[in-house]
Amino acid sequence: MAGKQDKEAAKLAKKEKRAASKARRGQIFEAFKMQRKEDKALIPWMVGSLLVITGVVFGIGFIFDVHWVVLPLGILLGALAAVIIFGRRVQKTVYSKADGQPGAAAWALENMRGRWKVTPTVAATTQLDAVHRVLGGPGVVLVAEGAPHRVKSLLAQEKKRVARLIGETPIYNVIIGNEEQQVPLKKLQGYLMKLPRNLKPAQVDALEAKLAALGNRGAAMPKGPMPAGAKMRNVQRTIRRR
Repeated sequence: MAGKQDKEAAKLAKKEKRAASKARRGQIFEAFKMQRKEDKALIPWMVGSLLVITGVVFGIGFIFDVHWVVLPLGILLGALAAVIIFGRRVQKTVYSKADGQPGAAAWALENMRGRWKVTPTVAATTQLDAVHRVLGGPGVVLVAEGAPHRVKSLLAQEKKRVARLIGETPIYNVIIGNEEQQVPLKKLQGYLMKLPRNLKPAQVDALEAKLAALGNRGAAMPKGPMPAGAKMRNVQRTIRRR
């Protein structure tokens, strides 16, 4: 009986895995179609990288008289380069569309890889300015998006609240934007990764427990970048009601 149940569970797991893989391939294909429509240079770049790398590997193999042996390796490396180019160009397009939209910084932070603990919208205004809190190896990073003259006061207030609880732990301020002393949205993840590592994982966990008591100030922001066609007044009215 147990053996039959195990077989059924294994079949079900395999079926779910195939379904997830099919869904993932479908998402990639849809992303490729959308990117191809907007990015006319995508196909030339991908094909060019495939041909150039395959040709280089084949040429090196020709010198040592093993060109047919290394040809599959060249094709594999060329295909890998084409996939990397596709991914980077898609990412560039996504960030360019999200840039300047309310909620874009929170979206970028929540999609970071690694041991980062993100708390979106710890402080906000009805004008859709917001401060997001990030915990990680550097310490506490407060990331603000919105009008600079408004988010500076939000940052200062949030920094005071956080500093009362964490003592000497480093606190970094980041304002999203394209002006001097601001960090562009597309460079936000890279900027955080370059900050010095001041805390160990256990210290980060302890810090998270302390900051959990702070709660959030202000209303919730939209989940992810606000669609370009959304009306600002309607969103602000919704936030006030919350």
